[in-house]
Amino acid sequence: MKRVINWFEIPAVDFERAVRFYETVMQTTLRREEMGGARFGIFPYEMPATSGAVTQMAALKPGSDGTLIYLDATPDVDAVLGRVEAAGGSVVLQKTLVSEDIGYIGIFIDSEGNRVGVHAPK
Repeated sequence: MKRVINWFEIPAVDFERAVRFYETVMQTTLRREEMGGARFGIFPYEMPATSGAVTQMAALKPGSDGTLIYLDATPDVDAVLGRVEAAGGSVVLQKTLVSEDIGYIGIFIDSEGNRVGVHAPK
């Protein structure tokens, strides 16, 4: 296995609100696509990097007690967490040092109620 994760989907009820939330918090533009009745706001990436999307489809429901993914917050977890509340979310774990080797993490609840982490090396 060359990588453990190759795609992720963050569920959204209000697709545009969720896409705006992540565009604001991560300071990027998500590419909007529709496929098979589903809507995707795809995070930018360069191959062979992993990517994923904010996704609106009937089979996905937002929640705060399922799988936890961590988005790249390089260079600073505090900067990303500092934009969460103004974008409509809430911070549930402030910047925390995991270890010298791993770096820092933080966790927030997004505009849809999903629990999402952010990580940056030390």
